[in-house]
Amino acid sequence: MGIIVRKWDIVSNLKEHGIKDGDVILVHSSLRSFGYVDGGAETVIEGLIESVGEEGTIMVPTITGKSTDSPENPPVFDVRETPCWTGIIPETFRRRKEAKRSLHPTHSVAAIGKKRDWIIEGHERSESPCDRNSPYYKNAMIRGYIMLIGVDQNSNTSIHSCEEIVAVPYHLQDRVTEVYITGYNGEKILVRNRLHNWNKPPTDFNKVDGLFLEKGIMKIFKIGNSTIRLIKAELMFEILIDLLTKDPFYLLKDRNSINIIKGG
Repeated sequence: MGIIVRKWDIVSNLKEHGIKDGDVILVHSSLRSFGYVDGGAETVIEGLIESVGEEGTIMVPTITGKSTDSPENPPVFDVRETPCWTGIIPETFRRRKEAKRSLHPTHSVAAIGKKRDWIIEGHERSESPCDRNSPYYKNAMIRGYIMLIGVDQNSNTSIHSCEEIVAVPYHLQDRVTEVYITGYNGEKILVRNRLHNWNKPPTDFNKVDGLFLEKGIMKIFKIGNSTIRLIKAELMFEILIDLLTKDPFYLLKDRNSINIIKGG
């Protein structure tokens, strides 16, 4: 069977690499990356929650957005029922009785812990999926961490938050989408949002991986077979907002795409 990952392996490794009681962590994950986990996704979730203690908070992206979302084809979202496509760990996480999910039609986040309600509150009032009112930005405000479990920077949704704050010219749809989502009590809530532009030129978020290491804001270590990236969110935002302000096209995979964006 090879390496077996248990809850204590997760807790002890996170503690060894600086996670302490009261910390806040936004977790992107691949369960398969660990190899065999005794107890599966629930074990990973329990390990994450235990690592930050009763004063801490764990959150996961429970994203539901799809390429067809637009003003003509608004997304359908029920906070209680709509499954996410971000993996078995967040899908299991959002179903736990102590979890609560933000009210956003494409980029919701589920949270468990002391700051749960504050983190998810008001996401439906965001003007774009990951703006300053979103859980992604709030995590940086309170000096939380971003953890990538067996996935690379292309899964780091908080980079989209930096793109939205800087207002890079390729990231969002031009028009606002209006959609009624379904809340926790079955109520209908009107959300107005400039959703992500799925037809934008390809980006490469892995460009920043070496930069984060160079700046000392990210640790890389292993739990089982999984490579863990632990990033200080506040410092990541500072670095990327400065970088994208100077060069809004930095994250594009192909610099020739700039001419397409500019209509040249």
